[in-house]
Amino acid sequence: MMATILLVEDEDDTREMLARALERDGHRCVPARTATEGLQAARTAGFIDVVVTDVVLGKDEERDGLRLLGELRGAGVHAPVVVITAYADVEKVKTALNAGAAYLLEKPFRAAELCEVIRRVQESGGGVQHSIEQVLTRANLTDKERAVARLLLEGLSSAEIAERANNSPKTIRQHVSRIYEKCGVGSRAEFFRLVYPH
Repeated sequence: MMATILLVEDEDDTREMLARALERDGHRCVPARTATEGLQAARTAGFIDVVVTDVVLGKDEERDGLRLLGELRGAGVHAPVVVITAYADVEKVKTALNAGAAYLLEKPFRAAELCEVIRRVQESGGGVQHSIEQVLTRANLTDKERAVARLLLEGLSSAEIAERANNSPKTIRQHVSRIYEKCGVGSRAEFFRLVYPH
């Protein structure tokens, strides 16, 4: 299954080699050199299926890869994260896992190992928020439709959504109709089943 992978690695040779391997494996790779570049790339690349980041990015940025995890969550990117590091000390492992990393891969590793890890984390999914973002992004919803869809998923009625969004109930019903149409569903129950398939 093709995925969009955000790859954040400061070593040029390693980043280029891994990007080529991921593309050969059928993925779209969005490379970045720093945490700042990675965050910007995540905002402009569309839906990110998996994030792969090194822990150490640059000489003075000891834990920028770990800081990036929190910043991505804050930016609405809930993709599973694979952390790569040459220094897998216990503290970094704990910090990475507490920050939401799905897997820690210690250097040196072969590109094929990374591709296998990506397959595994994709199969296990990125959690509820990742599933929601995946459905909303693939449906090409407008920002307003996305906001209404999230409120629908919170279980609010159209009248409650209208009040919270400062719109008329009629406008909200129109948004809901477009959301259902774009998602290929006919009701709220079908919309919930699409987003929460299990």
